[in-house]
Amino acid sequence: MESTTTYNNTVVRQFSIMTIVWGVVGMGVGVLIAAQLIWPALNFDVPWLSYGRLRPLHTNAVIFAFGGSALFATSYWVVQRTCQTPLFAPKLASFTFWGWQTVIVLAAITLPLGITQGKEYAELEWPIALLIAVVWVSYAVVFFGTIVQRKVKHIYVANWFYGAFILAVAMLHIVNNLAIPVSLTKSYPVYAGAVDAMVQWWYGHNAVGFFLTAGFLGMMYYFVPKQANRPIYSYRLSIVHFWALISIYMWAGPHHLHYTALPEWAQSLGMVFSLVLLAPSWGGMINGIMTLSGAWYKLRTDPILKFLIVSLSFYGMATFEGPMMSIKTVNALSHYTDWTIGHVHAGAMGWVAFITFGAMYFLIPRLFGRETMHSVKAIEWHFWIATLGVVLYISAMWIAGVMQGLMWRAVNEDGTLTYTFTESLVATYPYYMVRLLGGILFFAGMLIMAWNVWMTARPAREAVPARTATQEA
Repeated sequence: MESTTTYNNTVVRQFSIMTIVWGVVGMGVGVLIAAQLIWPALNFDVPWLSYGRLRPLHTNAVIFAFGGSALFATSYWVVQRTCQTPLFAPKLASFTFWGWQTVIVLAAITLPLGITQGKEYAELEWPIALLIAVVWVSYAVVFFGTIVQRKVKHIYVANWFYGAFILAVAMLHIVNNLAIPVSLTKSYPVYAGAVDAMVQWWYGHNAVGFFLTAGFLGMMYYFVPKQANRPIYSYRLSIVHFWALISIYMWAGPHHLHYTALPEWAQSLGMVFSLVLLAPSWGGMINGIMTLSGAWYKLRTDPILKFLIVSLSFYGMATFEGPMMSIKTVNALSHYTDWTIGHVHAGAMGWVAFITFGAMYFLIPRLFGRETMHSVKAIEWHFWIATLGVVLYISAMWIAGVMQGLMWRAVNEDGTLTYTFTESLVATYPYYMVRLLGGILFFAGMLIMAWNVWMTARPAREAVPARTATQEA
């Protein structure tokens, strides 16, 4: 159906292009630090290039720069079309773009300098954290303002997921970053000890739960039906999925703190909610995949659909593995090992990155007035190279992690440890080589995508209006 509404595509275009740029940067840093674990000399004795400083730069770049830009782009695209109205407060929407990019650049400067709070996924010091809060509240105003001025009564389910992600991340970020500044580059959290750890992993796991899950599920509920040209398999299931997910996810954080100073009841509560979380997660995965009922043949010829459907397979895999690893007896083996790294990357590369690739391949031609991407064959190559990269990466980390856990707990008859830590590290090296190969392949796929996007955008850049463009509903 063609719409006569003129939508604000400028900010969507900006965020989409920066998604690709930050994807290249973040994954490039990931390849470098994976190589440093094999050849430590690759830090070149430069403090700013040390693993301990580049690793948080990698996580922030791929989660908040690459993933965050994709969420901004897709949510702004989806909310306009499902509400049949342009973005509320276009100048504020523009501010969210420039503000978010400023946050990312400041992160890229401060983290290599060692300016950090030392909190997982919340490393950025208080002035940058404050800017994030301002940008995020502005984002909420634009998004919910657009919902309020919608031309249709119904609020499509994708907007429920995007809305929950926006509200939850605001709350999580502000509460976890409550701190007392002592200088421009240093602050101390208002929490102490086990309370600080609890608040941090309430934030940390829900950064996964809402930023990397709920937000991208909003993406899934729009782009899978659009690309498949089929209605969502069960709209009723999508609503059950939404309410169950947001009700349960918030309580799963303590499973990161098994066998620590956290009270036993809190650890057990986290484990129970993590196990219950399997049901809504798999409900959503089944809903997405079954949308292809009667249209499975499209997978043979549509590489964008391949990305979208395989991402759901990885979502199902990661959301089975997470609850399993939250069981305390399993966690006793897995915690502090590379199994955790494999689990994280099954979700980050297989689910988050793949659904983003599919959504961007859908958006880019439409944003630049083209029928299709410059090269459909390049999308196909990207899919297979990236899939091979993910499989190599997570398989290597799963095997290495289980091996590490078994070596660390092995004891001799007299009760002494069978292996030294150094021996477990030496045994891990071959798997680090395979992990590096997987990372290089995934990064190569990202470079193919960047070339394809450049070639698609280049001939069209003068043909697209400067501020707005009318697109299909």
